Parts: sequence; structure tokens; C-alpha cells
Amino acid sequence: MALSAELGEVRAQAQAYEAMGVDGVFTFEGQRDVFFPLVAAAEHTGLDLYTNVAIALPRSPMHLAYQAFDLHRLSGGTFALGLGSQIKPHITKRYSAVWDRPVAQMRELMEATRAIFASWQDGERLDFRGDYYTFTLSIPTFEPGPLPFGPPPIWAGALGPKMTRMVAKTADGILIHPFCTRQFLQAHTMPEVQAGLDAAERSRDDFTVGVGVIVGLYDDDADHEAAQAVDQRCRANLGFYGSTPAYRVVLDAHGWGDLQDELNRLTKQGRWGEIGAVWDPEMVNTLSVQGTPTEAAAEIRRRFGDLADRIHLSLHGAPLPLVAQLFDALKG
Repeated sequence: MALSAELGEVRAQAQAYEAMGVDGVFTFEGQRDVFFPLVAAAEHTGLDLYTNVAIALPRSPMHLAYQAFDLHRLSGGTFALGLGSQIKPHITKRYSAVWDRPVAQMRELMEATRAIFASWQDGERLDFRGDYYTFTLSIPTFEPGPLPFGPPPIWAGALGPKMTRMVAKTADGILIHPFCTRQFLQAHTMPEVQAGLDAAERSRDDFTVGVGVIVGLYDDDADHEAAQAVDQRCRANLGFYGSTPAYRVVLDAHGWGDLQDELNRLTKQGRWGEIGAVWDPEMVNTLSVQGTPTEAAAEIRRRFGDLADRIHLSLHGAPLPLVAQLFDALKG
């Protein structure tokens, strides 16, 4: 479940989710730092915690290692470092960082972060030398000391075939963006995951697959207007993601690739209020899950129950009572 509250309200939100029976909470790179909210959740709950995702390429592996070790220690061993590459315009224009070969950069960044983990945890000499990162200096004054439960796992977001295969070879798990469908996962993502695991001689049992889902909830007594409002929120979210060229591959899997051109044109013209209207009902129902909590839980299970180890939900401000009902239904 996403931690979306203002920083001063994160503790209460995380505790409310824990009381519902939620297994874990995550943060994303939006209007605030991706790590800060997890501090309150780590201090006041026993939930699994992860970043979903921390944009990796602008950050040094050393920074990521410190933050991950601190949160893993504070949480008692329930933190996972979720990383993502983002897309070139954000890396170069928003963060003023280097975008070269993102698959190679992400692989090396994860390897470097692991080398730092090993130096702190096992006392191994830090001597990492790559094309993008070099780490050869570590002294006791700057070492946080080993963790009783070992370093945190590293999960990474992936969409395209090369990134997906690399993540399966290198990371401890994959984070699938909520702009996805069962058909895309079955036909494209999971075969690449298996190919990456096979290449690294790894077992699927040792690899975590987390799948995001866009969910729109309304109660059993909702009138047409209330259901339409939920639908409009989902449509706007789909329009935001669908306008990004990197996500076209999901639309292409259903023969809807031309829609990406239209969405991209609307956003470049500043016509954000129109991006929700381009979707037909079949598209919306394929790319999101809408309904009552009972209906939504059944559909989430049907689509992803045999593919995902974890489900991370984008609920778009759904009232807490409906969220609680959804998790009751999912647990049942």
C-alpha cells in the first residue's frame, strides 16, 4: 500500500494500514523524498517497507547504501531497497544526471551497492571498479557496522525486455509498474524474468515478483455518479502513464499502440484534462480494476494471483473503510 499522507500524518496512516492487515507499505518519487516517510513507518509499525521506486541513476550507490542500512536497521529488518531507472528526460532535465546505457548503468549501480553492503556487513575490502562507479575507500569512521539480519534485498523496476532480463539476473526482485496487464505480463515480462533467472542459474523461489495494480473502489450503494467519478480518476491516471513513450510496449501488446501518440500529443499541448476521454471501456477495464471491494479483490486475484508474490496497489484516495474492506476480501 502506498504511503501518500503528508509527512506529519505518515505515522497514523501506516498504523491504520497495519491494523487492516496490510503486509507492507511503499513510497514513490512524487511530491516529496522517497525515503523520509519510511522513517516514521519503521519506528511505529512492523510493516514491510520499500521504495517503489527510488530513482537510482541520479543517486550515488554510497548514498543508497547508507539510507538502506539505516532503514533496515530501524525497521528491524523489514526494508527492501526498490530502485528504478526512470526515463531520459527526467534523468537529464529534472535531475541533471547522466543517462548513457540505462541497463548497464542500473546493473553496475546494484553491483556497486552490494559491494558496499558486503564491506560493511562482512568486512570485505571495498574495491569496486566499473565503467560508471568506483569505490575503493572505506574506513571504520564511516562504516555503520553489520546488521543482525543481514543487508536489505534490492528490488528493481523493469518494463522493457533487456531491463527485465537484467533485473532477473542481478536483483533480488522485480517491481512491475501498475500500467500493465495480465496479457503483457504473461507474454512479455515473465518469459524474460525466467530467461534472466536461468542465465544466472537462479531459482524462481529466490526471486520476488511485485506487480502494481491501478484500483478504483466504490461501495455497494454507490450511484452512477459516484462510480463515474472513480472511473474518471482511473482514466486520468492511465492517461498520464500512457502518454509516456516507454509505456507504449504495454499498449502495443493489445494493439493499442497508436493511442500513445494521441496521449503524448495532448500532454505536450497542455490538454491534460482531455487525456482520460481517449480510453474506451475495454481499455480501462483491462488496464485497471474497478468495483466494490469484493469485486476488486476477486479480479486482482484472477489477474495476478498466479503471477505475483506481492501486489502493490494504487488506490487514488479511496476512503479507508473501503480500503479495509478490500484487504479483508483479499485476505479471505
